[in-house]
Amino acid sequence: MNCMYCGAQVNRGDAVCPGCGADVSVQRKALSLSVRYYNQGLDKAEIRDLSGAIDLLRRSLKFNKLNIEARNLLGLVYFETGEAVSALSEWIISKNIKPDSNVAVEYIRKVQAEPARLDTINQTIQKYNIALKCCREGNEDVAAVQLKKILSQNPKLIKAYHLLALIYIHHEEYEKARKILKKAARIDKTNSTTLRFLKEVDEQTGTVTSLEGRRRGFRRESGHEEKSREIYIPDGDVVVQPASFRESSMFTGIVNIVLGIVVGVLVTWFMAVPSVRRDVNREADEKIVEYSNIMASQETKINDLQTRLEAAEETAESAQQQIQQAGQASESYENLLKAYNAYQNDDYSEAASALSGIDTESLSADARAVYDSIYEDVQGLVFDQLSSEGMDAMNSGDYQEAIDLLSQAVEINDEDYPTLSSLANAYRLSGDDENAIRIFQEIIKKFPDSRRATVAQNAINQIRQSGE
Repeated sequence: MNCMYCGAQVNRGDAVCPGCGADVSVQRKALSLSVRYYNQGLDKAEIRDLSGAIDLLRRSLKFNKLNIEARNLLGLVYFETGEAVSALSEWIISKNIKPDSNVAVEYIRKVQAEPARLDTINQTIQKYNIALKCCREGNEDVAAVQLKKILSQNPKLIKAYHLLALIYIHHEEYEKARKILKKAARIDKTNSTTLRFLKEVDEQTGTVTSLEGRRRGFRRESGHEEKSREIYIPDGDVVVQPASFRESSMFTGIVNIVLGIVVGVLVTWFMAVPSVRRDVNREADEKIVEYSNIMASQETKINDLQTRLEAAEETAESAQQQIQQAGQASESYENLLKAYNAYQNDDYSEAASALSGIDTESLSADARAVYDSIYEDVQGLVFDQLSSEGMDAMNSGDYQEAIDLLSQAVEINDEDYPTLSSLANAYRLSGDDENAIRIFQEIIKKFPDSRRATVAQNAINQIRQSGE
């Protein structure tokens, strides 16, 4: 393994890093736990305990985020539960960590090779959100129709099974809920939500749900057929006793016909009319679902365009910032070159002037070293120049310029009384009483028991009296 501090190669038996001498026992323990949790997660995934596998693989990555095998397997488990977006996220992270010889690249390629399938999965997520919103608004019938279509397009989406089962439980259709939950259990047999819903169904029906597959089928009897009674006689022959005969009159036949008509009308009323109503409601629900699908598709396109627009704007803004930074860096390097040439020619005044126009944040480490070496020799001249220019600006009434120049001078030498006094007065004349008082208080601290401190205190008193 490699040391997390310096990156040096650490051999198996080493307790400390040979490069930096750091204790690597904790790092070695973390890597060992990551491998252990990965192996346990692999075992869980092989027996379709997907929830347990996800938990263990997350723990593995918590101890070692660079565990490529654990991250790739976590993506596969997510994809198996219908979470394609989470799966792609894990694979993309894996690809960025290890671009070469990584099976995640193949996974991403296969998913991207079927854009229609990926778009369908994305739309099922949008439709699931719409179905969830319908449930919250009380339109559970519409949500149920929507969820059935979602599961036909993405039959591994566990969340859709749970929501549909919850709708059935709310409508007390427990057998339908049991059937849906058993399908979810085939995908992830230890999912806590699935097991909790099944427990509720079992409590309501009094029947324990078996999640094991049936080995033998059940014979379905269509009904009890009426058998003719058989009478056995001693010589072995069988005589079938015929059904009894009842005489019917014409009146009885008419009554039977009338009753048949009435029964037929009633059957038609109680069976056909509700059927028609159900058809009408089903067509209405299908229309609503169709419109919802269209809206979801349009929303997906709008979100995609919005994302592209934001990305383009961010790219343009980033490019503009880079151009500005490049311009500042170029100007700083030109001034550094001027300062260096002037310094070599013993023209310290020119060097100080050039150094004052350098933005040190834009310099590289080597350039900053050159700047520091020159600055140490000419900082006195830089201070004198900034202080003189600041006082000139204040005398001309440009108080903001004076504040900028004098503040830079104070950063170089904060013991010079004339510069501090001029800066305090520049703040005072510009109307910034708070900073003026702050500078006057610094003068009192630096020059206690002196006339300078007395003058500064009097100035503070005057500022406070004028503020009242």
